Amino acid sequence: MIRSEVFKTLIPLISDQLVVCNIGLPSQELHMMDDQPSNFYMLGTMGLASSIGLGLALAQKQKVIAIDGDGSVLTNLGTLPTIANNPASNFILLIIDNGSYGSTGDQPTYAGRKTSLARVAEACGCDNVIECKAEDTAKVMEAALKGDQMTIIVCKCKSGNVPVPVIEMDAPVIKHRFMQEVKRRNA
Repeated sequence: MIRSEVFKTLIPLISDQLVVCNIGLPSQELHMMDDQPSNFYMLGTMGLASSIGLGLALAQKQKVIAIDGDGSVLTNLGTLPTIANNPASNFILLIIDNGSYGSTGDQPTYAGRKTSLARVAEACGCDNVIECKAEDTAKVMEAALKGDQMTIIVCKCKSGNVPVPVIEMDAPVIKHRFMQEVKRRNA
């Protein structure tokens, strides 16, 4: 399975959740498949979806899912010790690990070689880290959503992209509609 196929299995579970999605093609795929005001699409700032998701989880009570990529996490490894040392029981980090920088031409990442992001997260002190095959991601996500524990999911999938349209909304519009949705849910 490639990332877009993983998304198809997750949408029935995450469609009504607060989701912060990784820069580039992951945001474009999620937007194309299931645009919701509860989705915050990253148009810039590679490596910060997990940090923004954690901050949002710490600031309010609703579940927050951050969808990040292996390449983005590798560019901001500081996010994993920050997550470990600031646990939020309403936070789920899903790392789509396809072993490549998918948005820039599928150049290989070190996660596709010797580096295990699950083991890095554990070494940073993250307590509930689950590495799974792409086809098991929905089952693992469902359990994390039902649970009351911060969860880091590392989904191992194949590299590959599908054609996607550009997100026509600009960043201020994405931010505004997302923040309105967060306010509505926390009213």
